[in-house]
Amino acid sequence: MQNKLLLDVHERPASIGQWFLLSLQHVFGMFSATILVPLLTGLDIGVALVASGVGTLIYIVTTGKKVPIYLGSSFAYIAAISLAISHSGANSAFTALMGVGLVYVVVATVLRFTGSGWINTLLPPVVIGPVIIVIGLSLAYVAVNSLGIGSSADGGLLVGVVTFGAAALFALKGRGFLRVIPFILAIVIGYIFAIFTGDVVLSEAFAGTSIIRIPEFSLLGTYALDFSMILLFLPLAFVTIAEHIGDHKVLGEVTNKDYLSEPGLSRTILGDGLATFVSASMGGPANTSYGENTGIIAMNKVASVHVIILAACIAIGLGFSGHVQAFILSIPSGIIGGITVILYGLIAANGIKVLVRGDVNLSENRNLIIVSTILVLGLGGAFIEISDVASISGMSLAAVMGILLNKFLPRSEPPKAIEKSVSESQ
Repeated sequence: MQNKLLLDVHERPASIGQWFLLSLQHVFGMFSATILVPLLTGLDIGVALVASGVGTLIYIVTTGKKVPIYLGSSFAYIAAISLAISHSGANSAFTALMGVGLVYVVVATVLRFTGSGWINTLLPPVVIGPVIIVIGLSLAYVAVNSLGIGSSADGGLLVGVVTFGAAALFALKGRGFLRVIPFILAIVIGYIFAIFTGDVVLSEAFAGTSIIRIPEFSLLGTYALDFSMILLFLPLAFVTIAEHIGDHKVLGEVTNKDYLSEPGLSRTILGDGLATFVSASMGGPANTSYGENTGIIAMNKVASVHVIILAACIAIGLGFSGHVQAFILSIPSGIIGGITVILYGLIAANGIKVLVRGDVNLSENRNLIIVSTILVLGLGGAFIEISDVASISGMSLAAVMGILLNKFLPRSEPPKAIEKSVSESQ
């Protein structure tokens, strides 16, 4: 039984109001992760938001408006960016990230001539199913800590529970359009509740803010290119390309489409690479496809690319709005935790669907070995160092091992053949 979408990729919402609310829901979904990267690396938050929106628009144009993916700041380059800035300055980080974007372009060009049909052979359901599960559950600790119940928790449990309950209630019992925007409604309810509990103090949240805030862009051409750190960044491109494939497989499961075939992996990787190049050329972090936004599509069944386009435009506007940035930054982490418990779980659940729909027989030891290895390596914190700042870990390492095991593990002999060999030996 396939997922039934309320709005398919090329369909538009019925009204401007619905369109705006659906898009705003995606903005809330990507916001905390997108601004976390500049907060950790010292880059400008406004630039990251603008770059996220511009990068998403570039991606959508490159893919012919056929894929409802939102691009936000990539976590994979945090260590490399921080080290580059501390050793050689921000220019070296921007130069290296532009190099990463060009690696994507080269890979996309190769795929254009070789085709991407081999991807389905490389990533059968027994591999891609558990990899998708890892994508969702590897972020589980973020949701748990945001709620305030993790080992390094700093969130608000009560606010998070109220938000979680509101999202679940609207998703299950909401009528009409209310059922399609459960996260927006949950955030509003959680925020109002947080005001009454004192988790949000409006006078402090908006103190010193201005209506317009011009981001601190570092535009290409205004500084000298610095290639000193580029070799530290380039290996990471292949890690994020693996994540790119996994994210598009997840979205394909949610929307009942094969994006690796149409518009094709060459175009999706090209769009991602161009987005990263442009982001770095204005002083922003690398861009990558966001599972949070795929989770929203899985929940509300709205896969309209037009909703993503408006979300990208809103993000660009947020980059210049002091008051809106202040409001979103004032949202307690407990609210984010209450929502992401559902979002990240939805991604993992789609991995289970892949195994079921692919008729993966988990009574076969070969399949059990592949699935269990991917889950343990992906969720157990395993990593292999490539350099001082580059490593292959998590989902990427799990995917590589899954591919190798699927390739080299001997396949089980069919039962009839086993019975025949036994009878012949007698």
